[in-house]
Amino acid sequence: MSDLIFPPIAPNLGVSIVGKNSAGLARDLGVNPVALEGADAGIFIVSANEGISTEDAQLWSLARELYIPSLVAITEIEMSEIDFDDMAAIAARLLDPVVTPYLVLHAEDGSPSALINLDSLQLSDYSTGVRIVKESDPEHKVLVFEFRKEYLEALEEFGADAFQQGLAFPAIPVIPNLKLGLYEILSYLAKLPSRS
Repeated sequence: MSDLIFPPIAPNLGVSIVGKNSAGLARDLGVNPVALEGADAGIFIVSANEGISTEDAQLWSLARELYIPSLVAITEIEMSEIDFDDMAAIAARLLDPVVTPYLVLHAEDGSPSALINLDSLQLSDYSTGVRIVKESDPEHKVLVFEFRKEYLEALEEFGADAFQQGLAFPAIPVIPNLKLGLYEILSYLAKLPSRS
């Protein structure tokens, strides 16, 4: 099944994007970013090559004070020695604990090419730059078993609407040239009503 259409978000949803190449991510997501103070949602970019700046970490703290639902977009994983899982753990230490609803799967050449949804165990193959959803293989299910258990325990602890309440912070891998992660980010934003 191919999925070319992004999930629709509320027309007036104010999204603030903080971090390296925020304008590029805004363009890829099709959103017009707003200032954090007036935002309905925050996306914080954490580069696998450079981490997060002190200024951006301070904006994260402001988003927590304002209870703005926020997620972490982990970028540049395709060009870094640090993989998504390790970078999510680093982001959790630098910001707040994050949840990882998706894990990255790699092609035979080692390049990131797909995401596995830890809730449904469905696979989103992005190797062609188009999202193709299919059932994951049995070996994938075994590979992610412990990660899935940890993720489902976090969901149970915080509740199904923890993101909307600003209590849980998903970390999503993003590779713009493959469109990997864009659908997943928009799926979270689609859960939010506009405050304006």
